[in-house]
Amino acid sequence: MIESLKYPIGQFDSPAVVTLEIRRIWIEEMRALPKQLSLAVMNLSQAQLDTPYRPEGWSMRQVVHHVADSHMNSFIRLKLALTEDSPLIKPYEEALWAMLPDGSEPEIEISLTLLEALHLRYVYLLEQLKEEQWNRSYRHPVNGDTRLDIHLGLYAWHGKHHVAHLTSLRQRMKW
Repeated sequence: MIESLKYPIGQFDSPAVVTLEIRRIWIEEMRALPKQLSLAVMNLSQAQLDTPYRPEGWSMRQVVHHVADSHMNSFIRLKLALTEDSPLIKPYEEALWAMLPDGSEPEIEISLTLLEALHLRYVYLLEQLKEEQWNRSYRHPVNGDTRLDIHLGLYAWHGKHHVAHLTSLRQRMKW
């Protein structure tokens, strides 16, 4: 049960080959994320937003702020990989970020607005990439090399993963 609460859409499964069509689908998922996230938390009370999506999990509010934090990092990683040769990126302690005041307390509209603007830029850049640029990569100190096509898939999945946390809680609670 806890595994399905942690991974309501399953874990990211990278395809062996990322085709142009797969990239198009992932870009459309990135384009749709801000609206999907907004709909997932629409008309919720402050108490509902402060409800964890699973036992020992983040509140709905923290999930929204986390998605903004994570996708800001994702956009920077993309730009680093496009402008440097296989740069070593800096990971961050997402659980600690979620506990900071800006990740746990403010109104969610702050992060929803940030994510909407960020994804306009993000998708614009993704749509401009040349075929050879999708093979560029960055190095994560723990996860190793990540090509930009896989990076795109991971963050398309990441958005859907967290939207599912929110929508599944709403369904369970009948909100």
